[in-house]
Amino acid sequence: MRTRPFVTASRRSRVLRLGIAAVCGMTLTAPATPFAQPLPQVPSRGPDVAYASAPPAIVDAMLELARVTSDDIVYDLGCGDGRIVVAAAKDRGARGVGIDIDPERIEDATALARREGVTDRVTWVLGNLFQAAFADATVVMLYLQPEPNLRLRPRLLTELRPGTRVVSLSYDMGDWTPDEVRRVDGRRIYLWTIPPR
Repeated sequence: MRTRPFVTASRRSRVLRLGIAAVCGMTLTAPATPFAQPLPQVPSRGPDVAYASAPPAIVDAMLELARVTSDDIVYDLGCGDGRIVVAAAKDRGARGVGIDIDPERIEDATALARREGVTDRVTWVLGNLFQAAFADATVVMLYLQPEPNLRLRPRLLTELRPGTRVVSLSYDMGDWTPDEVRRVDGRRIYLWTIPPR
C-alpha cells in the first residue's frame, strides 16, 4: 500500500512561490535606516586596503611629526574608525576630514566623534579616497599600503599646496625621499612636505 505524500509537487511549488513573494515584499517595504546626515554615494566596490587601526601612541606620534596645530585641516585618507581625525580635533584643536569607502567605518568614526565631543570640528565622507577632493588639507594622514601610496603620490604633489605635510604610517612613497622618518613601537612613520612649484 502506497501512501500519498503530505506535500505534493504542485503544492511545494506554490508554497515556494508564495515564500519568495513574501520575502520580496518585505524587502521592498522594509523601512530604510537613515543616516544622521546625508552621505555621498558609495562606489560599488570594496576597500583597496584591509582595515587596521593605529594604536593611540602611534596616532600621537603621527600628529606630533606633522606638527598639527589648531590652524590645520587634517585629512585622513582611508580613515577607518576616525581616530586620527578625532585626536587631531580633540588634542590639537585642528579641523579634520576623514574619508573611507566602508559605511561601517564611517558609522564608527561618527560615533567616536560624538563620544569625544568633536562633531563640530570633523567631517566624514563616505567615498573612494582616490576620487575624493582634498586640496584644502594642510596635513594628509595615510595608513594604507605601498601600491595605494604610490597611486596617490601624483595627486598629492599636484593638488596640495606647497608646505602641506603628508604623513604615512609604515609605508613610504617610492623614490620620494621623506623629510623625516621616526620609529615608534617598531613602526616607521614618514613625513614629507609638498615642495614649492
